[in-house]
Parts: sequence; structure tokens; C-alpha cells
Amino acid sequence: MSHPTSHPDPEWAGCADGGEDEFVPPVPDAVDLVLESATMLAVFAAERLRRIEAMRREELAPILGRGSGAVEMAERSIRLELSAGMRVTEYAAGRLLLQADALVNRYPRALDALSGARITEKHAEIFVDLVDQVTPELRADIVDRAIALAEAEPVGTFRRGLRDLIARVESTTLEERHAAAVGGRRVVVESGADAMGLLLLHGPQVELHAIFGRATAMAKVIKATPGETRTLDQIRADIVADLLIDGTTEHLPAAASGIRASVVVTVPVLSLLDDDAAVAGDPPVVEGIGPIPLSRARELSGGDGKWMRVLTHPETAMVLSVGRDRYSPPAALQKLVKWRADRCMGPGCGMPASRCEVDHQIRWADQGETALENNAPLCKGHHLVKDNTDWVVTQLPGSGGALEWISPTGRRYVVQPERKVPVFHSAGASADDASSAPF
Repeated sequence: MSHPTSHPDPEWAGCADGGEDEFVPPVPDAVDLVLESATMLAVFAAERLRRIEAMRREELAPILGRGSGAVEMAERSIRLELSAGMRVTEYAAGRLLLQADALVNRYPRALDALSGARITEKHAEIFVDLVDQVTPELRADIVDRAIALAEAEPVGTFRRGLRDLIARVESTTLEERHAAAVGGRRVVVESGADAMGLLLLHGPQVELHAIFGRATAMAKVIKATPGETRTLDQIRADIVADLLIDGTTEHLPAAASGIRASVVVTVPVLSLLDDDAAVAGDPPVVEGIGPIPLSRARELSGGDGKWMRVLTHPETAMVLSVGRDRYSPPAALQKLVKWRADRCMGPGCGMPASRCEVDHQIRWADQGETALENNAPLCKGHHLVKDNTDWVVTQLPGSGGALEWISPTGRRYVVQPERKVPVFHSAGASADDASSAPF
């Protein structure tokens, strides 16, 4: 996402005494003042981490070489003093010590980005939490790209992007790790207060997302029935309990009982056919989850109707537009619009596209067409903001689906889709034209 532009070009004005023109800086508006304070917070956060690490080193210096027991007690003492002095919990103090150690000693370039307010403190926390989990031999392939991602994206998008980046780097071992992890699937009951509790299902994310998606779709149908007073969460919980206890949907409304699980699986087409191509290319991904083992992707792409399969190979049968013939996009176009974006196209939003509404950037009432170039998924909240405030939202021509959001204060934010749709050219297209294609 691009950074906002706060002001137009600087203005020049004459001196009061009639002398030479002098530069008059733009007057900051209310948003500028907030952003200025956010910049200061980032700078001070970086300095705090440097001082915490300096304190830790100073406290540990006298006992180095005395054994791990002495070092452990000293670190506990440091954590206690930090928590008491800052009036935070020992857990919070421990987190600060870990982040300071990581950023000062292992990721100084990330600390420099925080010092320069190019990333926020939350970006830095996520960076340390996720990158530290990567094996040391693979970190070199991640750190620089992760910092660039943090500088370009808001926190939510950065977290998802970094997880995807790590998964791609680790994809060569994903098959083995998943095979080992799936052996730990289980169901656990945790007791709570007031005769309530939690039923926890630990299993493959594909199945878990399918379960949640089906329960949500069924709950929305029931929520829309006259006289229904339960919340969506309450209905969803009741549906899952009924299905597990009774094992049928016969007691549900007909429209809800016919709903089945749906998961979007995106697989590079050659990966289905050739193991060498699978190793060289991007890993298969599931919407809302991220990369999955190739063997699982091949299984999901084997013909079961409850999985929507998207092969990332140019296919000329895609429905790209129905013009002004109809307002509601046909099913094929809706799938393509949502597949391209993967998420709500609001700045920083993480709502999966499958749970979003398909919006016309140029409204139907304003002669906007039902077409890929004019449709994008927006969650209910961002859809309401777009249609009922002074935000201006435009799909940038030739961008492959990027949305430009211009705020009421004139700042510009660009949200890129997760994937590009292939652009097709005739055999007679010029070399310049061909070079503009995303593929």
C-alpha cells in the first residue's frame, strides 16, 4: 500500500517587507498532527529498546561465565526491576527484553526502520515474533524482504504477508512438517465459569475453515428468518452443537440444510502434474489460510464439488464482464473478483473475500458496469464507508484490480489485490503492449 500524500506542492509567498519571496511551509492539519505523534512514538520505542538491551548487558556483565543458573537468576532480576520501574507486568517486561535482544543483536536493520518511523512498534513486534521462529539458516532469505514488506503495508496486511513469505521459504519442508503435525489432531473440552466451557478442535486448517464457513453460511440464513432474536455467534454455536449431537440438518430451514462447506484452493496448474515444477513454483494456497502441502492440494483438486479449484494458468473461459445487462455479477465473475482480491480491498482489512460483498466502484446508478474492471470485494463496514462518506474509491485502470482510496483530507492509499488476472493479447500485439501484461 502506498503512503498517503498529505499536502500539495509547497507554496511561496512574498515577505511582509516586500523583499524576495520566501518559502512558506504548509500548515499541518489535524491528521498531520496525529501522524507526527505516531512518528515520535516509533522513534521513542526504538530508543527504549536500545536502552533496555544496554541495561540487560550492563546487569549481566558481572556474572558472565558463572554458569547458566547464575545468568538465569540475573535475567529474572532484570525482568523484575524492569516491570517494577515501568509499572508493567513481568510478562510484558519479558516481552520487551526479548524484542530488544532480537532487534539490537539480530535484526538491526529492522530497528533502524523503527528509529526512522518507517515501521511502527507493532510491526517490529510481529517481525520478531514470526522471524524468530524461522530456522537460522533460512532467515537470510526473509529478513530484507520482511522489512520491505513492513515499510510498505499496514499491520494486518504485513502480518499475513510475512506469514505467507515465511511459508513460501519453508515450503520445501512443509510436506514433512504437516505430516508430523497432523498426528497431533485432537478434541479438548475446557471448563469455564457459569456452567459454560470451550470445545476445542485442533486439526488441519482446511477442514477447520470449511467447518466454520459452513456454520456461518447456515447461521446467516437462519438469522434472516422472521422472529429470530439470537446473534450470529449464538446461532453458529447452536448449529455446530446440533450437527455434532444429532448428526443431521433435518430440523433446520430448507435453505440452511442444503448448505455445504466451501473452500477456495489455488494451485499452480503445473504443480498438479509435475513434481519438479511444484518445487520451482509457488506453493498451493487456501483462501484465509495460506500455503498447504502439495499432496493436500492435489487431493482437494481431485474433483470433490465442495472445493472451488482455481488453476493459476491462463484460461480463456473466464467471465470478465456482463456490461450493463445485469447488476448482480454472475457466479463465475463473482468467484473471479473474490479470487483475485483474496481479501476485502479496504486499506489494511483482513476479511476473507468469500465473506465480502462485490462492490461496483462506479455505481450502477452512475452507469457503472458489472465487470472485473469495476468490481471488487468489500466487507460490510468498508462498503458502508465507501457509499456513505466522502471517501472516493476508484479501481485504477490497467492495474490488475488495485483500488485507490482517497480520504476526506485528500490522502491517497492504494490497495493491491493478492493476485493478478492474466491479460491476453492478440498475435499482432506490439512488443510494448505485450510487456505490459501481468504474465
